Amino acid sequence: MSEPSEKKSNKMWGGRFAEGPDAIMEAINASIGFDRRMARQDIEGSRAHAAMLAAQGIVSEADTEAIRAGLLDVLREIEEGRFEYSTALEDIHMNVEARLTELVGPAAGRLHTARSRNDQVALDFRMWVRDQADAAIDALPRLIGALVAQAEQGADWVMPGFTHLQTAQPVTWGHHMLAYAEMFGRDLGRFEDARRRMNECPLGTAALAGTSFPIDREMTADALGFDRPCANSLDGVSDRDFALEFLSAATICAMHLSRLAEELVIWSSAQFRFVRLSDRWTTGSSIMPQKKNPDAAELLRAKIGRIFGAQAALLMVMKGLPLTYSKDMQEDKEQVFDAADSLMLALAAMTGMVGDMNANREALEAAAASGFSTATDLADWLVRELDLPFREAHHVTGALVKLAEEAGIDLPELSIEQMHAVEPRITEGVFDVLGVRNSVASRTSYGGTAPANVRAQVARWKERLA
Repeated sequence: MSEPSEKKSNKMWGGRFAEGPDAIMEAINASIGFDRRMARQDIEGSRAHAAMLAAQGIVSEADTEAIRAGLLDVLREIEEGRFEYSTALEDIHMNVEARLTELVGPAAGRLHTARSRNDQVALDFRMWVRDQADAAIDALPRLIGALVAQAEQGADWVMPGFTHLQTAQPVTWGHHMLAYAEMFGRDLGRFEDARRRMNECPLGTAALAGTSFPIDREMTADALGFDRPCANSLDGVSDRDFALEFLSAATICAMHLSRLAEELVIWSSAQFRFVRLSDRWTTGSSIMPQKKNPDAAELLRAKIGRIFGAQAALLMVMKGLPLTYSKDMQEDKEQVFDAADSLMLALAAMTGMVGDMNANREALEAAAASGFSTATDLADWLVRELDLPFREAHHVTGALVKLAEEAGIDLPELSIEQMHAVEPRITEGVFDVLGVRNSVASRTSYGGTAPANVRAQVARWKERLA
């Protein structure tokens, strides 16, 4: 928006700053370019503050009515794109107050009674971050639900489980999907925990020491949806733990998103063919007509770095600041805004990809049977049936794997005679555990991959999500 000439210098500072900053100082000092995102929170906080001032007899009912109505007019202008922002007025707080003054006159000057920009910005930013935590808390169950739906469909579909990205033991598709449900479930808990801790209201802490006016901080805290006012004015204006906790939860969640994105990139390749991503989340090549590139997963994987960087950046801003407020803290917002945007975009994209993707059951099962994936089942059978110590069973199994490898076959294809050459006591019963379906069905310990376990966990997640 253009800047009207009457707003070129900030008259609110009074005589000492009457000359106004030069262009460089104005550019480094102004935050309106990004903190305008907190306009709704700023106006909501100001309306609650005004109502409290009237209730306490600090400001007249008439002035308060004009202020509160005028603030709604300002919000309407902002939402409709008609508001003219001024860099000279530095931030969203001064921009709103200046426009309010134009609309309602001298009564607007009473709004800042018993309040400082320090507690005002602390309030606005906290409310904005709380809204982002709520958005994550709303989005994560949808992603978990998409994973649970995949798990239910493929509760008994076998696939290879990996360590070091090498075939390890057979697992089920449902079990693999539910592993991510557990991760994102913990992320949901972290956002919920962070929200509980951040839900203390700093409004009324003023510049740093509180105020001599008889304000009612419980009233404003309740009006703005906080559990309580914060208990220490110094901490109230200088605390940014709420933003750091949000970023910490976002960073761990982003890491989980990136791990799943990496798997989708690998699984959708021609070498794996485990999944087919829908056309909504893939693109073609400008030169290779056969290509179907997992661009959404790749972009998601890259965007995660921005969230990681945001947490490190805010820690660096805060690490050396004495109590209470320092102008450094103006740099607390841009990285949080960007991280929140990146997180919500990533959550939405991943929910769509998981919901749309089709697992290739045949390719999964074929891969599950490769790489001697039932070797551990063979070792366990030797312990159970022949009473071998596990280390000896491990040695026997290794010899049988080598024998099969040299013959170019898998373990179930070895004859009983070939097995007897290594361990004469092996019986035909060993073949009952060498198939991948028998392998996964036997893993019935709590948390194991057996289809019955998967279905029980699907039911648990459905109940939790409901």
